[in-house]
Amino acid sequence: MLKAGVIVASVAALQAGVATSALANDPYGYRNGSVLLVSPDGDLLDYVPEEGDVVISRDRMGRRVLIDRYGNLVATEVPAETYFPRQREARAPAAYDEFGAPQPVWEDDGIVTGAIPSPGAVDRQDLGEPLPGMPSGGPDMAPPADQAPARTVTPEIPVKSNLSQLEITALQVFLDREGVSPGVIDGKMGQNVNKALVAWQEITGETIDPNNAEDILERLRLSGGLAITAYTITPGDAAGPYVAAIPEDYAHKAQLPALSFTSTTEMLAEKFHMDEAYLKALNPGVDFTIPGTTIKVVDPGQTRKGEVARIVANKGLKQVFAYGADGALIAAYPASIGSTDTPSPSGTVTVERIAFDPGYTYNPKINFQQGANDKVLSIPPGPNGPVGTVWMALSKPTYGIHGTPEPSKIGRTQSHGCIRLTNWDATELAKMAKPGVTVEFID
Repeated sequence: MLKAGVIVASVAALQAGVATSALANDPYGYRNGSVLLVSPDGDLLDYVPEEGDVVISRDRMGRRVLIDRYGNLVATEVPAETYFPRQREARAPAAYDEFGAPQPVWEDDGIVTGAIPSPGAVDRQDLGEPLPGMPSGGPDMAPPADQAPARTVTPEIPVKSNLSQLEITALQVFLDREGVSPGVIDGKMGQNVNKALVAWQEITGETIDPNNAEDILERLRLSGGLAITAYTITPGDAAGPYVAAIPEDYAHKAQLPALSFTSTTEMLAEKFHMDEAYLKALNPGVDFTIPGTTIKVVDPGQTRKGEVARIVANKGLKQVFAYGADGALIAAYPASIGSTDTPSPSGTVTVERIAFDPGYTYNPKINFQQGANDKVLSIPPGPNGPVGTVWMALSKPTYGIHGTPEPSKIGRTQSHGCIRLTNWDATELAKMAKPGVTVEFID
């Protein structure tokens, strides 16, 4: 009721007109209610700031924000359809499940959280040079059916077939805590786990038997505790912001306010370095949209710290290695690196700049052909953007190290020439590196 009252007050104030306010001229939809001003506390703003009292900027998600003269956040512009949830809990007696536990009764209010623009709604630009400071990369892609897969060198580490899923999860979590990423944690053995084991042995000088579950569990205990822990979903987790779906067409991506997560489960899976399907399997029957719900997640531990002086991208291994100034290996990550059609560079380049939560410029003249798009498109930032949450531009134009909207594909697919990591691995690496760091591509 309070929020409804605030909405009425806001609309009434706008309709009355605020003659001296530039914002009240309503170029962005405040008057018709399509855009709302949301305070840092999550409530709707009950006034429109006066001209000169605020400046308009953008936050890390690409959303327009209002900042006062002291640098404080006043409000965030939010489309009305994304502020209100798709469903709300009805004010009715709770239902009960087959075990007698109370269950909320949900009522659909008819509001959707996002939409894919129709083809006619796309605003295209003429071909030209990339916008300044914007990354240019591309999505992971499977090799064509008539093309032999790229050569992959995989360490041969025998693993007995009767390891349980939880034992494999424990191994993956241990490796992740040690700075040698296994990629998404999914309770499955594979090339990414094998490669991480070899990298761990290089870092520590020790050996680990992946068949010895007792040894793995003891190492895990010493590194921070059990692999599985409890987590309570917060109101912020449930609120998002989320979008209903991520379109394939880049022109349609460009029309979205941000390429945010599409669901609570997708966001939580990335937060805890997990495969989304595995997160759901660990929590059967759970409604992840209800704040206060306690779920099972893995505990990947703290992010790796250090100062990276050199990065090696091994195309054959599909793995990236980060070394310190002393030549010691600091961290290793599975990666998708180039393809036969669009190979990665050879030799040594340098990191020129690092951007977190970057937007993306699609230019078919210098990138690749995506669908029928033949014009420059500016795509907003977000974890589901073409380059994920990080862009590390390299000295060879259009190439970079970046994140991905599809972490489960890392190390298993090809890329359009760039080095693609999971968003969390790319973020960890970017925070340890800086412009001027060398990046060496080896076969």
